[in-house]
Amino acid sequence: MDKKSSKTKVLSLERLKSLVSTRQKRMRLIIMPMIIVMGSVFFYFALTAPGFLTIGNAINLAQRMPAAIIVAVAQTMVIITAGIDLSVGAVLAFSGSLTAVAFCYWGLPFWVAILLGLLAGTSIGSITGIIITKGRIPDFIATLGMMVTIRGAALILTRGLPVPSHVTAVKLRAYLPPEIIWLGSGNILGIPTPLVIALVIVVIGWIILNHTTLGRSLFATGGNPEAAAISGININFTRIKVYALSGLLSAVAGILLIGRMNSANALMAEEANLQSIAAVVIGGTNLFGGQGSVIGSLFGAGVLGVLRNILNLYNVQDFAQRVFQGLIIIVVVVIDQLRRKYGHKPTKE
Repeated sequence: MDKKSSKTKVLSLERLKSLVSTRQKRMRLIIMPMIIVMGSVFFYFALTAPGFLTIGNAINLAQRMPAAIIVAVAQTMVIITAGIDLSVGAVLAFSGSLTAVAFCYWGLPFWVAILLGLLAGTSIGSITGIIITKGRIPDFIATLGMMVTIRGAALILTRGLPVPSHVTAVKLRAYLPPEIIWLGSGNILGIPTPLVIALVIVVIGWIILNHTTLGRSLFATGGNPEAAAISGININFTRIKVYALSGLLSAVAGILLIGRMNSANALMAEEANLQSIAAVVIGGTNLFGGQGSVIGSLFGAGVLGVLRNILNLYNVQDFAQRVFQGLIIIVVVVIDQLRRKYGHKPTKE
């Protein structure tokens, strides 16, 4: 009787494993066609969009995408630690506005203005990290509050006007320095300067994540914070450092953006938060932490940049573009979660 019972249990276990394996195979058969269809539709519209395959449009993309790429790198590192930074757009706007104000209104040398902007971004990020770790406030709430605060501070700093503005053009500098303009719209051996800077930052980010102690600490903090703490990693200090780095990179993106626009605005980059998170998700980074790649985020930022470009070429209204972007984020997150849940092969015991 015991033998029959034991045999029945073994058969039931094997049947369960078979069903699980079958379910995984079915999910893969669903996910792969979805990815192929989405990719095919994307490339079709890309190739048929009027003016897409032109040198002028390629240069336009190369100048518009770098800020988004840099912010995506920052967001990747934060999300790897199982955090999220909703203040990247506000920090970008404040740092860029501060740089412009320091040069145009305060009369500081351009390099001092740039350093001031970078220092401001890093300081804001550090403060955010301290609030999260020492105040034990969820990342979402802390960065949301910081987003509103810093955006308001940028409006106060610029008085709600573009910098430089026609109101102050008579008495103060009515232009941004050529050095900042070059950073945002110049070129190095025919390659747009901001794109070169963005790619250098991607490479640095890749090195940090894959070949430094800080990178290993980021993955450990997001993957298993308890085990990371036991192994000697200072979780709080690691998180403060990653938010400081996020602030610094957001500031770099802000300076490149004002150089491209030849003007600063406290309300610029309002969609940077959404776009950076979307780029990170499309690039394959796990929203729950512990897994991620800046190379993937580079790809994600590129996909979103090309998508927006295609929609502009088809004269799709900005409001409709936001609907497209939102739906893409939802679909990509769902596919990513299904892939993570059913994409692995069942282990044999």
